[in-house]
Amino acid sequence: MPWFEDIRIGSRTELGSHTFTAEEIIAFARKYDPQYFHVDEEAAKAGPFGGLTASGWHTSATWMKLMIRARQGAKEPLDADGRQPPSGGPSPGFLEMKWPAPVRPGDTVTYASEVIGKIDMKTRPGWGIVRSLNTGVNQRGEPVLSFIGQGLVQRRQARNV
Repeated sequence: MPWFEDIRIGSRTELGSHTFTAEEIIAFARKYDPQYFHVDEEAAKAGPFGGLTASGWHTSATWMKLMIRARQGAKEPLDADGRQPPSGGPSPGFLEMKWPAPVRPGDTVTYASEVIGKIDMKTRPGWGIVRSLNTGVNQRGEPVLSFIGQGLVQRRQARNV
């Protein structure tokens, strides 16, 4: 991950795709979201989606896995002072998380992240917050995941406050 100062609003990262299987949908849901339309294919037919669907938390966790993989694969060059840019920091939370359409067995979801804002931190002059619009779309181009993520990112040089 680059330094806070180097991150550009509008920059987009394609994170990759994942195909959801019935087996993994059920396994995830049994452990973390055991609602009947996520764990029982037969009962799900009479449910609100007319069949088995992945938990929204499952689609979100898959986004996280691909985001970390993308970060680990992006080696930033050393800066002018010979320092390795930061690897990224913790998140103070997500905003506006939505799952506008269900993910069904066999769906392939493609994930992306686009920087939409940067916030200077008054309480931590060595850090800033980067906001990104994170999305997942299925193979038909339908949005299945959308949220604004926030991450703390180190500054190359602390701001004077």
